[in-house]
Amino acid sequence: MVGACRASAAPPISHLPLRNPKNRRRIQYSHQTKPSAPISRAQTPNRRLFLLSLPLSGFLFLPFQAFGESDTEYDPVTPSERDASALISQRVSLGVELLEKGRELQAQGDFNGALQYFSQVIESYKDLAFSEYARVGRALALYEVGDREEAIAEMEDVSISLKGYPEVHAALAAALYADKHAALLAENQFTIATLLDPHFTDISYVRDTKHWPPSLISSLQHFITLS
Repeated sequence: MVGACRASAAPPISHLPLRNPKNRRRIQYSHQTKPSAPISRAQTPNRRLFLLSLPLSGFLFLPFQAFGESDTEYDPVTPSERDASALISQRVSLGVELLEKGRELQAQGDFNGALQYFSQVIESYKDLAFSEYARVGRALALYEVGDREEAIAEMEDVSISLKGYPEVHAALAAALYADKHAALLAENQFTIATLLDPHFTDISYVRDTKHWPPSLISSLQHFITLS
């Protein structure tokens, strides 16, 4: 009886195997610290590789394609402005042609004919800058045909508007000395002329290159030799 009671009082035998506490800790630790599988770098999108893979033409034409192409080109010049510019160009060409014709007649010794062309340029194109050079030719022609007073007045006026143009200063110096007997004024004008162009001390230069009229060449000769 006593043996039976002891047997019944004994703890029940478990059919499951006992776990080792050390193994349990090792299992728990392995579950907690086991690192996750690393993500492959090849699987992540690379922005630089993507941009470099695009064709270069896409970058070159993208801004233009984004804004679109205009069917008409912008022209800042209006038709009326274009027509006015064409008329001015035509007018300048005609005026320069008359000026060159006057100089051609002057070189040929036809000072009366040169005077007509120079006067036409001054009257018709006085608003344009090249008309001042026609006034120089007109003054030289006037000096030759006998109207020296008007010629000197023209030279004095042009020497102001074309200050620094050596020919008009040299011509005025010769006329002031020979006709006005103003030696000091002539010296001042000739100094300006020769500082700008020393060739005006050479009589052959004003005769063969500048085609001055004979009377003005004689006046310059008198001034240079102080005769």
